[in-house]
Amino acid sequence: MALTKNTILSHKEIEHKIKRIAYQIYESNADESQLIIAGIESNGYVLAKKIKLVLDKISDIESTLCKVTIDKKEPTKPIVTSLIKEDYSNKSLVLIDDVLNSGSTLIYGIKHFLDVPLKQFKTAVLVNRNHKKYPVKADFKGISLSTSLFEHVNVKLSKQPYEAYLD
Repeated sequence: MALTKNTILSHKEIEHKIKRIAYQIYESNADESQLIIAGIESNGYVLAKKIKLVLDKISDIESTLCKVTIDKKEPTKPIVTSLIKEDYSNKSLVLIDDVLNSGSTLIYGIKHFLDVPLKQFKTAVLVNRNHKKYPVKADFKGISLSTSLFEHVNVKLSKQPYEAYLD
């Protein structure tokens, strides 16, 4: 498949980034017996599922997938998770999204999980844009990208071939 000039990551590169992020998460949690992989709906959750598949192959950590639903247009609305607070209390948790744009979705997701004591809290994104509105960082990232405020990063993960590109 020929790459267009707007392609950031090809299918093969995305698969490689997913594997690398999974290994980084494993290294950061090597002493843990349980790990919560929390993906922000929709693409963040798809990415979280793919990372969990790799993590389950390379480690013996018992990982649990959690879907995090945030209204991206109004992130102050209540956040819904597929797990109850007791399920992730006192465990290591990684919050995953596809793109870190302004940081608002990730920071509100972080705020939600701060209501519960956690052993460790990390964040992971496939594409990290370097002009954030909020002081939030990704602990694990596939690629860092400097873009203009007018460019939009799209990530396609729901069917193959995967692709990340600029609009």
